[in-house]
Amino acid sequence: MSVQFSEEGVGSKPTKRLRWATQRVTGQSGRRKRHSIMDRFHKNPGSNEKQRESGGSDLTQGEPDAAQAQEDDKAQDDESEQENGQRRIFFNIPLPDDAKDDDGHPIQDFGKNKIRTAKYTPLSFVPKNLWFQFHNIANIYFLFVIILAIFPIFGASNPALGAVPLIVILFVTAVKDAIEDYRRTVLDNELNNSPVHRLVGWNNVNATEDNVSLWRRVKKATSRGIRLLLATWKDRKQRKNKDYDERASDEPRQSTETRAAERNSMFSVYSPRPSLQVSRGHPDDEAIQMTPVPSPVPGKERSGANNLGVTDRPLATVSYEEDNQGSASASKKEGRQSKQTPSRFYGSLIDVTKQASGGARFKKDYWKSVQVGDFVRIYNEDQIPADVVILSTSDPDGACYVETKNLDGETNLKVRQALHSGRGVKHARDCEMTSFCIESEHPHANLYQYSGVAKWTQKEPGKPEDPGKDMAEPISINNLLLRGCSLRNTEWVLGVVVFTGEETKIMLNSGITPSKRSRISRELNWNVIYNFIILLFMCLVSGIVQGVTWSQGHNSLNYFEFGSIGGTPSLDGFITFWTAVILFQNLVPISLYISLEIIKTAQAFFIYSDTFMYYEKIDYPCTPKSWNISDDLGQIEYIFSDKTGTLTQNVMEFKKCTINGAPYGEAYTEAQAGMQRRLGVNIEEEGAKARAQIARDRAKMLQDLRSIHRNPYLHDDELTFVAPDFVSDLRGDSGEAQRKANEHFMLALALCHTVITERIPGDPPKILFKAQSPDEAALVATARDCGFTALGRSNDGIILNVMGVEKEYKILNTLEFNSSRKRMSAIIQMPEDGRIVLFCKGADSVIYSRLRRGEQPELRRVTAEHLEMFAREGLRTLCIAQRELSEEEYQAWNKRHELAAAALQDREEKLEAVSDSIERELTLLGGTAIEDRLQDGVPETIALLGDAGIKLWVLTGDKVETAINIGFSCNLLDNNMDLIVFKIDDETLESAAAELDRHLNTFGITGSEEELKLARKNHEPPDPTHAIVIDGDSLKLVLEDELRQKFLLLCKQCKSVLCCRVSPSQKAAVVQMVKTGLDVMTLSVGDGANDVAMIQEADVGVGIAGEEGRQAVMSSDYAIGQFRYLQRLVLVHGRWSYRRLGETIANFFYKNIVWTFALFWYQLYNSFDGSYLFDYTYILLYNLAFTSLPIILMGVLDQDVSDKVSLAVPQLYRRGIERKEWTQVKFWLYMFDATYQSIICFFMAYLLFAPGSSSSYSGQSVDDRERMGVYVACATIVVVNLYVLINTYRWDWLMLLIVAISILLIWFWTGVYSAFKSSEQFYKAAPQVFGQPTFWAVSFLTVILCLLPRFTAKAVQKIYFPLDVDIIRERIRQGEFKHLEDPVADVPSHKISSVASSEITQPAQPRRNTNLPDDERPIYPPSIAPTTTTQGNSRSQAGSDGTEYTRHHPSQSIDRQTRPSFDRARPSFDRMRSSMDRCRPSFEASNDFTSAALLARIESSNSYGTGRRANKTTGDSR
Repeated sequence: MSVQFSEEGVGSKPTKRLRWATQRVTGQSGRRKRHSIMDRFHKNPGSNEKQRESGGSDLTQGEPDAAQAQEDDKAQDDESEQENGQRRIFFNIPLPDDAKDDDGHPIQDFGKNKIRTAKYTPLSFVPKNLWFQFHNIANIYFLFVIILAIFPIFGASNPALGAVPLIVILFVTAVKDAIEDYRRTVLDNELNNSPVHRLVGWNNVNATEDNVSLWRRVKKATSRGIRLLLATWKDRKQRKNKDYDERASDEPRQSTETRAAERNSMFSVYSPRPSLQVSRGHPDDEAIQMTPVPSPVPGKERSGANNLGVTDRPLATVSYEEDNQGSASASKKEGRQSKQTPSRFYGSLIDVTKQASGGARFKKDYWKSVQVGDFVRIYNEDQIPADVVILSTSDPDGACYVETKNLDGETNLKVRQALHSGRGVKHARDCEMTSFCIESEHPHANLYQYSGVAKWTQKEPGKPEDPGKDMAEPISINNLLLRGCSLRNTEWVLGVVVFTGEETKIMLNSGITPSKRSRISRELNWNVIYNFIILLFMCLVSGIVQGVTWSQGHNSLNYFEFGSIGGTPSLDGFITFWTAVILFQNLVPISLYISLEIIKTAQAFFIYSDTFMYYEKIDYPCTPKSWNISDDLGQIEYIFSDKTGTLTQNVMEFKKCTINGAPYGEAYTEAQAGMQRRLGVNIEEEGAKARAQIARDRAKMLQDLRSIHRNPYLHDDELTFVAPDFVSDLRGDSGEAQRKANEHFMLALALCHTVITERIPGDPPKILFKAQSPDEAALVATARDCGFTALGRSNDGIILNVMGVEKEYKILNTLEFNSSRKRMSAIIQMPEDGRIVLFCKGADSVIYSRLRRGEQPELRRVTAEHLEMFAREGLRTLCIAQRELSEEEYQAWNKRHELAAAALQDREEKLEAVSDSIERELTLLGGTAIEDRLQDGVPETIALLGDAGIKLWVLTGDKVETAINIGFSCNLLDNNMDLIVFKIDDETLESAAAELDRHLNTFGITGSEEELKLARKNHEPPDPTHAIVIDGDSLKLVLEDELRQKFLLLCKQCKSVLCCRVSPSQKAAVVQMVKTGLDVMTLSVGDGANDVAMIQEADVGVGIAGEEGRQAVMSSDYAIGQFRYLQRLVLVHGRWSYRRLGETIANFFYKNIVWTFALFWYQLYNSFDGSYLFDYTYILLYNLAFTSLPIILMGVLDQDVSDKVSLAVPQLYRRGIERKEWTQVKFWLYMFDATYQSIICFFMAYLLFAPGSSSSYSGQSVDDRERMGVYVACATIVVVNLYVLINTYRWDWLMLLIVAISILLIWFWTGVYSAFKSSEQFYKAAPQVFGQPTFWAVSFLTVILCLLPRFTAKAVQKIYFPLDVDIIRERIRQGEFKHLEDPVADVPSHKISSVASSEITQPAQPRRNTNLPDDERPIYPPSIAPTTTTQGNSRSQAGSDGTEYTRHHPSQSIDRQTRPSFDRARPSFDRMRSSMDRCRPSFEASNDFTSAALLARIESSNSYGTGRRANKTTGDSR
């Protein structure tokens, strides 16, 4: 039978599959806990099964039980609707009275589809932005000060000038907000004006008239006016820059521009192309014409694209098959002739008694025009404009494929199904003839759950008076296309809109990432409060002293002042209090916040621009997503990492398998290299031998495979399963039984999956597999390489090329994988004899618990040993099993399955229970092992982070054995460690507590509160003597409140912690336990959506930008391309940012104290009357110009050591772990230093003028208040800028230039400003003061006396009490780190790669990654999942070991007396077994630990009995 391929090369047709719309967690905790996006995704699923011809979701009258069950479900659903108030959407049905108001309008007011993520409009920007900015308490404070200054009674000399600093800050912030919001507005407009084909010319009874209010009309007119002005200005600017002939030759442009992925126009000269559909009706069936809207080819221009109008008739039409009656009759011919139940009638939403008016047509419109209840047609590559229920698709089985990248970050394709009752609705006139109602749940944010029902009255043709039969069909998430998804591999989809705009799921999920503030920012609030308290004290002193002075009388002010302002001492004191607030306002640094924003923005830019963190493979730099927490990167003490896709490459290669007790496959994995390293084996020498041997084995296997069958789909460079002995057994060298076992095993791999095939034309042709899980693609690709090629899918089956012979296998049902089942199954009808076989693959523990009791004991034991060996090599294992079903068994089960699929209540639970009932009494076939190699540079990065004092915990869903061996290969574990394998068999709190106490006694602690307090203060890394390995079940116990503290203290004593088989919520709980329990800074790094919970829980979340999903990246604070870039992000940029900000903030507070207290000391001599020592412009420009630039430059560019030295001496990072760069002690030391310097700055000038009057050579007096202020101000500004320079490590030309400019600026401003008479009393102050020798003498002495204590303290500290960085800087000056300047050291680490065993002959090509939970990886719906077996098989960029081969010293093989094949040597397995025998007994040899021992205890707990015989293919051979 031939396979149908589309023009794009997709050869698959959808499988009938069972999906769950949602998998709810049982219990109260499940209802309370909102899971992360991918966690919900894997509990999902999707769909009602696309039924066989013998079943459906609507039941016939011949099945009273089913019909009664459906009626019961319908009644329950009606009751729940009344309780929950679900929305109802009517299609070509008049609104019932209860759905209309008194005016006849719909009661339900559905939202518009126009969305706006921007905060502002042109009219609302100014008031709204000011409202948001004045949420900052500092801005309110300074606004209050400005308002006070307006009143002359408070003595402010120039209120307008006093508002300048706040205006500048508000303006700069507003510009930044405007730019950000403008970008959002552009995206909003682009999205809202995207094209969609919407049905017009009919009455949508659900939509109300858009009554636009006057305010909205004004806003719209303003927006249009501004856009018109901008467009006119741009057009004039462009035309101005062109010559006349260029302008004359310009052609008119399109009025609407869209992205390349969107449809440019609906007006096209239609060229017919073959449809995926083939008419299978009777010859007399009517050929239904396609609607006059062709299926355009994406990305190509069409004629008439300059406006939105009605399309012309196409030049040709496409014929589609008749409605569902025709389909049913056709499908009867293709079913099983002798073993088929009667065909089901699903019903149709089309009312055959109605006549279409002919006025309805699909017209190209904008997204923003779409309303609830509209019919829309969506074409291939288009984005979905709203949440749409699918009525029909271009596929005859009603399937379509969508990409959900915008929702959950995954580019993997998902299958969605049309309603059975809607598949006849294909054209505009069909839409007019429909009559139905959708009862839908209210909008909610769960992406993976939807519940609704379509209800209609089924009428017979020609009987309009017949009341008809009420029918209903449930609608699940599998029948829903969500806004933001993209249609793929499907020509068109026709559906109805149920949710629009803000009510769509993607909008309800927007903004879920929590807002984070850095630790320094949180602590900074207290320092600002301290300054407020000091300011309050100074103002109180001023008010009290002034009031008391006036109350005394007979003071000098009674004779020189013209009376008090207030008239009474108390009122004078009150006025003076507020005057002092204005006078000392700089004590609270207004420019601190804006300066920190500038610094953090610059730091984020430098991180983004670091070429050493640029991942060329996917063109991805390190991308900061949260710009305000860069300093937290310098204080990280604990890193929590996922394994798959984070430490490993997430590119799967099939390496080994065990079939009928025989192990196959040669590989030298990194985990095995790590194991050999701790045994003292020279892995470089061993790796070289391995690569040579694998090259020979590969050549032999390829030769043997082609001798059996000239497989056109076998490509030498894509072969990853190297096993010449497998080919020999496939040829029959080990007997007929093993040959059949091998063939049957590969057949199971080729049949039990959900991949989509894609054929690349060529000679020879190439078959690619698209799967959501790369594991599954690797399994199917290996079957292809061995001669069992999945070519594509037929209408109800799959086409295989089995050793050169094409065969069609009918797929009766597909029971898909989810996280709770941990398995998938496919029920297949074999073409040779009609047997019905269930193939099942899944986790070993799940499969073993479902095997037949008492059968295959030897095979189970040997297979378990093989799987254990594979897991210890770091390979991911799966078990393959089967069950043969009789026709009666299958039909009885299928009837229960169809009832469950038709249920309107608890559909998911019923489906899972029915599926569970058939996946029992299985027969074991064997197991597989797939490698996910380490990323390049992972071991070195982990070692470097460990040297820095950072503790790294691995939280993974993999097995304990796999995690342990990966731990050894990436330097988390070493041979000198004692592994604490924490496993609680009886799973009780008492046992867990006893186990914890036993291990705590090893370290001499009890887990008390006092020990916890000491642990919080101790940041030293633990001794590398112990490591903990714990599984998810045990972790659940120790995370209970009564055991959490003990477990935390036990982990604190261990060098490494590996948590295996953990869920996303457990990952977040572990992070929260450490973060709050030890009061430390934490960082989580992951690549998949199952890591989102821990990424958001940690202080800093880092997402690995894999080549597939980006959900972790979307929820992270920083996104990097590879794990190895973490070392630069943390040890270089993190340490720099933390040290810079700590020093910047301290210097900021220092400079404000110096300035403000100099003013305060002056008040001692004027009775605290609030008069100004300085000219008012000095006060305004002090923070804005005179002292701001050096401090900002310090925060942006200062370096104590270079990036290379930071990586060469990672121990420098420990100062950040201990949080010593910014402490309260440091804050108060700087405050006291500033107070001392303010005394020197003021009293040096005071002592000059105290003895008597001073005058210039011209006789002009220079001892007045403002000229004395020049003495004090100039000296103070010089002191402050030089103080900042002393505290700066890096004295380059830019820093020195900025400091010099800042110092000279005070002289420049004084000279310029005092030259104008408008400066009034300050006029000519510069020449008068600067001409005095006393000015220069006082200034010089003041600078020396101010800086001498700080200079002396720094000299003593660096000479006698040097810090680590001081010693390193000294060694740098001595040239000890000169070798780091070698250009070779500048080569980014990603340029260094190693050669893997399966890639010796392969070219380097880019790979793609996927983001999936570890324990959920094997089986998933069709999607793109490139692997080395499906896409180019690129050169690995593995870790530093550079080895990937399981070849060891010979040892005695397992007993093989019963089979000839066992007499032949299996070098890889034998040597691996030998290596295992030499491993330390502390954990590898423990019976309580090994997988084989655990699997041996599982006695088929989910199987019924021993009454059935084992399958001869596998069981008899034992």
